[in-house]
Amino acid sequence: MNRTCAAWVIDLLDVQPSDKMVEIGFGPGVGIQLLTSSASAGNVAGVDPSKEMVAQATTRNKQAIASGRVDLRRGSVTSLPFADNTFDKALAINSMQVWPDAVAGLREMRRVIKPGGKVALGFTAYSGQPNTGLTDTLTAAGFAKAHVLERDKSFCALAIKP
Repeated sequence: MNRTCAAWVIDLLDVQPSDKMVEIGFGPGVGIQLLTSSASAGNVAGVDPSKEMVAQATTRNKQAIASGRVDLRRGSVTSLPFADNTFDKALAINSMQVWPDAVAGLREMRRVIKPGGKVALGFTAYSGQPNTGLTDTLTAAGFAKAHVLERDKSFCALAIKP
């Protein structure tokens, strides 16, 4: 279910071959792996608070890490270890519902996304995240053109950094 949701969300982001992307809360690294395939000449970074998930994702993506295309770090969405305006796109799959402060996390994601860059927040129906209020939360964090799309048992909130 998460793989299907991640693939759909990545498709919605319209990933280009040379995009620089970041995934927040990457879990076992399935989304990182899909992003690396989608951005064949790009770079992918990820931040996850769990030592276990960083280890699993590192094993899953060891070849891309060795080639310098993937950078996985342990950390928090409220303090991302990247410079301002670094990424073309950012995403989080089934993780925002456990962030300590959703608006603060989204503001931090906005900080590291380039102007005109996209953010996608994907969720399965079983995530515990309601699909209502997401556009308001994205707008409160400074994003524009926020909207929600639904498909099968998943939904995705998309927005742009002005």
